[in-house]
Amino acid sequence: MSRGLASGVSRRGFMRTAAATTLSAPLIANAAGAQGAGPQIRRAKPITPEERQARLSKVQELMRQQGIGATIVEAGSSLFYFTGINWWRSERLTAALIPAEGEVCIVTPEFEEPSIEEMLVVAGEVRIWNEHQNPHKLVADWVEEQGLNDRPVAIEDTVRFFAVNGLRKENPSLELVSAEPIVTACRMIKTASELALLQEAADIVDAAYRSLDGKIEAGMDGDDVFALMAAAIAGFGGNSPSGGVQINEGSALPHGSKFRETVSDGSVILMDCGCTVDGYYADISRTAVFGTPTKRQKEVYRQVRLGQEAAMEAAQPGTMAGTVDDAVRALYESMGYGPGYDLPGLSHRTGHGIGLDIHEPVNLVHGETTILKPGMCFSNEPGIYIPGSFGVRIEDCFYISEDGPVYFTQPPNSLDAPFG
Repeated sequence: MSRGLASGVSRRGFMRTAAATTLSAPLIANAAGAQGAGPQIRRAKPITPEERQARLSKVQELMRQQGIGATIVEAGSSLFYFTGINWWRSERLTAALIPAEGEVCIVTPEFEEPSIEEMLVVAGEVRIWNEHQNPHKLVADWVEEQGLNDRPVAIEDTVRFFAVNGLRKENPSLELVSAEPIVTACRMIKTASELALLQEAADIVDAAYRSLDGKIEAGMDGDDVFALMAAAIAGFGGNSPSGGVQINEGSALPHGSKFRETVSDGSVILMDCGCTVDGYYADISRTAVFGTPTKRQKEVYRQVRLGQEAAMEAAQPGTMAGTVDDAVRALYESMGYGPGYDLPGLSHRTGHGIGLDIHEPVNLVHGETTILKPGMCFSNEPGIYIPGSFGVRIEDCFYISEDGPVYFTQPPNSLDAPFG
């Protein structure tokens, strides 16, 4: 793994080799883990019950505006978002029934009631069902009790088929619609407290990457390298370390290969790692070379950094999300990659939304017409992949402010200091 001081690559140095492009956005510095200092992790407070109640009020207002009677949210990130209940999915239904007016109702198995009651932080009731009973009838009875049989009931998009089908069987005449427009409208715009949690998670992963400098050894495989990263993330206070490490030709496959590759002199090591803080994700990728990088490896790395800058220049409030991806592809095509999503080049979207899910709406992808607004959060990861050779991906997340995009973490500028 190459080591050393940050290369200090200047904006002018980047731009000198991209005269055909217009990338005027400045690099946005981030103080976390600066060279010569210990990691500066900005700690955040958990989401309060009052904020979750405000989220419920917002989604209820959206329901009333659209004539929706209720929204059904199964166990998962949206249930946590609205109620504070952090629950897993199993064959047993646990779900929130959110009326357009009134308090939320949680449906759950009887033996789970004490745990659900402990986690529920908003005003509401818990209705239980036993193993020999039909939970879908419990949901249908609640809909009838609320007088909603003649109004659409919105289903959160990740609710599983068995839950939807079970409700249909109990009430075939009930109109079921997608809750995506109203749930996404709430979750897509992050509050200051959500941004703080995303910042803490990003600081932790950034600090973990920086702590790896000099620790990767010849003969290690991807699992070995990820184990180092997972331990570092946990040591800095991150939850649920996630991701993976691709080596050599595997780095040209965005999500890796089944073949085991090991580190040797000249190996490209592509690391895509994250963690959560109070449920909020960090998702950061770094690419490094073990030993001395080649001229070609350095050139592709520089091109990927230019791609990140093109994305940041395009990601302005009031513009369509798809134009960010288009800007990167135009740059890469001017360098001889593509066209479009063809390889060698960038075979995946430029970025994705991030929050309580590591991938959530909306995406920075060609054709996406959603308008960028302050509070939206995205990854910026326009990798370049050369099949049979290697790939480079540098990924940092950012949010849209009133004045433009702001990085949570500062991308490293060269393979001379791949972790910053």
